[in-house]
Amino acid sequence: MSESDDATGDATDDATDERRPGQRATVPRLIALLRPEWYRLTVVAVLVVVSIGFLVIGPALLGHATDILFEGVVGGRLHPGETKAQAVAELRAQGQDHLAGMLAAMDVRPGAGVDLDRLGRLLGLVALVYVLSAAFSWVQARILTGIAQRTMYRLRQATEHKLTRLPLRYFDSHPHGDILSRVVNDIDNVDTTLQEGLSQLPTSVLTVLGTLAVMFWISPLLATVSLVTIPVVVAVTYSIARRSNAEFTTQWDRTGQLTSVVEETYAGHALVLAYGQRQSTAEGFGRQNDRLLQAGFRAQFLSGAIFPAVVFVGNLNYVVVAALGGFQVATGVISLGAVQAFIQYSQRFTSPVIQIAGQMNVLQSGIVSAGRVFEFLDAPEEPVLPALPGGAGPAPGAGRVRLEGVSFRYRPDTPLIEDFTLEAAPGQTVAIVGPTGAGKTTVVNLLVRFYEIDGGRILLDGVDYRDLSRDQVRGCFGMVLQDTWLFHGTIRDNIGYGRAGAREDEILAAAAAAHVDEFVRTLPDGYDTVLDGEASNLSSGQKQLLTIARAFLADPGILILDEATSNVDTRTEAMVQAAMARLQSGRTSFVIAHRLSTIRAADTIVVMDAGRVVEQGAHQELLERRGFYHDLYHSQFRDSVTP
Repeated sequence: MSESDDATGDATDDATDERRPGQRATVPRLIALLRPEWYRLTVVAVLVVVSIGFLVIGPALLGHATDILFEGVVGGRLHPGETKAQAVAELRAQGQDHLAGMLAAMDVRPGAGVDLDRLGRLLGLVALVYVLSAAFSWVQARILTGIAQRTMYRLRQATEHKLTRLPLRYFDSHPHGDILSRVVNDIDNVDTTLQEGLSQLPTSVLTVLGTLAVMFWISPLLATVSLVTIPVVVAVTYSIARRSNAEFTTQWDRTGQLTSVVEETYAGHALVLAYGQRQSTAEGFGRQNDRLLQAGFRAQFLSGAIFPAVVFVGNLNYVVVAALGGFQVATGVISLGAVQAFIQYSQRFTSPVIQIAGQMNVLQSGIVSAGRVFEFLDAPEEPVLPALPGGAGPAPGAGRVRLEGVSFRYRPDTPLIEDFTLEAAPGQTVAIVGPTGAGKTTVVNLLVRFYEIDGGRILLDGVDYRDLSRDQVRGCFGMVLQDTWLFHGTIRDNIGYGRAGAREDEILAAAAAAHVDEFVRTLPDGYDTVLDGEASNLSSGQKQLLTIARAFLADPGILILDEATSNVDTRTEAMVQAAMARLQSGRTSFVIAHRLSTIRAADTIVVMDAGRVVEQGAHQELLERRGFYHDLYHSQFRDSVTP
C-alpha cells in the first residue's frame, strides 16, 4: 500500500473517530422513523403476542401427549386387576424405589393401555395451535413488510429533498461517489436491517419471556439453570460487538471511497484509455478494494464469531438440562412429558438469542449505515430566505444587475474576489474574460447564487439579493455551460426541461432556433430518440446544441453563456452565434469566453485578473489602451501561428 493510501486510511479513521460518539443516538433516531406507523405497529404487537402465545402452548401440549403415550404403555404392562397403589407398593417391596416413585407420579390405569381417542384429540389441538400461530405470524410479516418499505420510502424522499437543499459548497467538498454510496448503498443496507430487526427482535424478546414463564411453571430448578446462560450470552455478544462495530464503520467509509473511485473512473473512461492509464487505474482500484477487503473481513469475522460462541453456550445448557431433567424423571419429581416439553422450551429459549447473535453483523452494519445516512441528512443546508412581502421581486423580463464592492472567498484564509463592482443594463451583453483562475466562473456562481457573497451586495433590478429567495433569483437566469448535462430520456424531454409544461410547438421552435431540428430530423426516432445517461449516441457538438435549445425554450430575462459554442464546429458556431444574437436581443447577457474573437461585439468587456477587475470597456477601446486586454488578445493570435 502506498503512502498516500496510508494517509487516506488514517484520515478516514480520524473522521470515523470524530463521528463515533454521534452513533449513540442512531438507534433511537432509527426507531423514530417508525413513528408514522405506530398504529400498524400496535396491530403487529397484538399479532406477535397471540402468535407467540400459541407457539408457547405447543410444547406443553406435546409433552402432555407424550405422557399419555408413556402412561398407556406402562399401564398396559400392569395387571388389569390391581390398582396403581398396589403396583407402587409391590415395586417398593422389591426394592425398586425409583420406579415406584416414577409410577406414583404418573396417571396410570393398570391394564388400560393407550387412550387413542384422547391422544388424537390432543394432537389435533396441537396441529390447530401451530396453524393459528403460523397464520398470525404470516399476517404480522405482511404488515411489517409494508411498514419497512414505507419507512424506507420516506427516508429516500428525505435524502432526495436534502440533495436539492444542500449548497454547492457541500458537493465541492465531498466525493460524489461517497454521497452516492450513502444515498443508495447505505439506505439499502438500512432497509435490510429494518426488515430483519422489525420481524425478529420483538418476536425473539416475547418468545424468550413467554418460554421462560412456562419453564418456571414446569420446573423452577431447570429454569434457573437455563437462565444462567443469559448473562453469559450477553457478555460474549457485547465484548465481540463492541470491537466489530468500529470495523463496520471503517468498512462503510471505505465502501464510499471505493464508489468514488469507480464513479471517477467511469466518468473519465475515455481519458483513462487515451492516456494509457488503464493499468495504473486498475492498480489504484485494487488498492482501494484491498483496503475494503481488509475492513470487511475484520468486521464480518468478528461479528460472525458471535453466532458459534452463543451456539456453544446453548449446547452446554442443553446438556445440563437433559441430564438434570432425566434425573428428576427417574426420581419421580416431574413426568417424562414435562421433561420433553422443557427441553423443547429450552431450545426455544436459546434459539431466539442465537438468532439475534447470528444477525448481529447485519444489525451492526445497518446501524453504521443509518449513522452515515443521518450524518448526510444533518449536513448544513442553504438557509431558507423569505421572499419580499406581497410577493415583490424582479419584474418579468427585467435584467439590470449590479455588483457593488463584492468580496468572496472559498476558504477563509484564501482571498479570491475583492471589491468587485460591475453593472449590466437590460439588453446589454457583458463579456467576462481573463486568464485561468481569474475568478470568471466564480462570478457566475455568485450571480445565480450558488454561493453567498462575503461582503458588498448584488442588486437585481434595484432589489438586494438578500431580500429575495434563491428561487426568485434563479428564475431570472438561463444558463448554457461548457459542460453539457443531459439526462436519460428523449430529446424532446431534454429540451422541454427548460420550461415545465412547454407545448410541442414551443419545443420545436426552440429546437429550430438552436439548429437542433436539422440533425434530429435525420435520426430514426426523431424527437423520440432516447438518450442514455451520458448521451453517448450524440456528438459533443450536438449535445451542446441541445442545451442551447433548452435555454431558448426557457426564455429567461438574463443569460449566462460559459463558452457555449466551444464544442461546435466553425459553421455551426456561426449559425448558433446568429441565433444567440436573436435570443440576447433585449436581454442581459453575461458571456464567459476564452476565445476573445467571439466577444468582440460585446457591449462591455470586463477583464479580470486575480479576482479583480483590471480593465473594462468595449473591444476597440480596450485594444487602444494597449493594456492587459491588448496583451491577452494578441497572445491568442500569436500563439496560434507559432510553429
